[in-house]
Amino acid sequence: MGKKARRERVEKRETFAAKRSKAKRKNLLIAAGAMAAVGAIVAYAAISFVSTAGNLPGAPPGAGPLGGEHEHASILTLIHGDRFGYSAQPYQVQDNWIHFENQDGTTIHRHAANVTLGYLFDTLDVELNDECYVFPDNAREFCTNDEYSLKFYVNGEKVPGISEYVVEDGDRILISYGGEDDDEIAEQLARLGDQPILS
Repeated sequence: MGKKARRERVEKRETFAAKRSKAKRKNLLIAAGAMAAVGAIVAYAAISFVSTAGNLPGAPPGAGPLGGEHEHASILTLIHGDRFGYSAQPYQVQDNWIHFENQDGTTIHRHAANVTLGYLFDTLDVELNDECYVFPDNAREFCTNDEYSLKFYVNGEKVPGISEYVVEDGDRILISYGGEDDDEIAEQLARLGDQPILS
């Protein structure tokens, strides 16, 4: 085998190796570009999903973006003077928009604008309207009648109902059912005022 044939073989090998190396680089660049595009699409979809205001399936009507706000309020529910707390598991973090958490049954956490207390109670399967408070098992209901009444107070002021109320940071809400007089209501409001608001 002559020098010329050997040189041609070496050149062919080098040309083949160069072509192969060039093809590998090209494929790697294409793969990297495709991965970057997929990453950008996933990031855009995640941001759009989190920031979509109220248009997500299961989102509260008219709610702002999830995570757009983080407000805390204290609630005290008294039935014939006995405290009902929302610390049991069936009442803990039933929804991301508004909930109770960490086995605390007195602090409401609201994570988006325009999420009402009515929506919170719906997520807990508690029926609450201006006249009745009905537990999830439907075995216990407390409705205004000739003897007892369902009363609502927000920051010490009596209100006709709280279903459409959107809690603000530091609010204190009292739900009271029974035949209490003004002095007893004042005691309940003082009790509510002593409750810590956890963040």
